[in-house]
Amino acid sequence: MSNISLSPQDQAKREAGYKAAEYIVNGMTIGLGTGSTVAYMMTRLKERITEEGLSVYGVPTSIQTTMRATALGIPLTGLEQVEKIDLTVDGADQVDPELRLIKGRGAAHVRERIIADASERLIIVADPSKICQQLTGPVPIEIIPFSMSHVIRRLSDLGGTVIVREGVKKDGPVISDNGNIILDYTPPAIPDPEGLETTINMIPGVVSCGIFTEFTKKTTVIIGEKNGPRIIGL
Repeated sequence: MSNISLSPQDQAKREAGYKAAEYIVNGMTIGLGTGSTVAYMMTRLKERITEEGLSVYGVPTSIQTTMRATALGIPLTGLEQVEKIDLTVDGADQVDPELRLIKGRGAAHVRERIIADASERLIIVADPSKICQQLTGPVPIEIIPFSMSHVIRRLSDLGGTVIVREGVKKDGPVISDNGNIILDYTPPAIPDPEGLETTINMIPGVVSCGIFTEFTKKTTVIIGEKNGPRIIGL
C-alpha cells in the first residue's frame, strides 16, 4: 500500500506495525492483538510468511482478529494448545511514560489481558496520539450483565462518569466476544493507575478493566513516527 493513500495517522500505524513484525522469528507462537495498528503487523507478517517461508502460529485475541488472520492465511492455534506464547503484538488506547496502558476500545481487553499474561514478551504498537504523560481514560470495563446496575453504582461512588457502551449499526449495548457488557468509565483523574485497576477489578461483577499495569517489565512500545518508528522499553 502506498503512503500516498494513507493519512498521517495510518502511516504511523503502518510504521509501527511493520516494525513489530520484524521481531517475529521462525518457530514462534505469536499472540495476535486486536485493532487497526495490529492489522498492519499481520499484513507484514503474512508477507514474511510468503517471502521467507516463516513458520509461526498465532493465538488470536478476538473474533475480528481470527477472521482477519484467516483471510490472510496466517496459521492459528488456541491458547489451550500451547504451553507459552513467545511474543504478543497488541495495540493500546493510551500509553504513559511507565508503559502502563489503557486498552479496550475494541472491547477485547479481557482476552488481550489473558494472552499478555501468557506471553514472554509484549509489544505494543501505537501512533503518537496514544502516548500521554498520564492515563486519563475512559477506562473500558467488561462486566457480567446481571451486575450492571450494581457496578455502575460502585463506579459512580468513585466519582467521574460511567456510560454503557452502545453498539454501532445495532440497537442496544455492545456485547463482547465473551457475551458481556462494556462500560466506559471516566474518572476525575488517574494519579495511581495500579490502585484504580485493583479497585475496579475487585468490584463484584467486573470481569476486567482496561487498565494494564502488571506487564511493564516485559513491554516494548513501538511508536510510528514521521522519521521512522521510535522504540521504548526492552
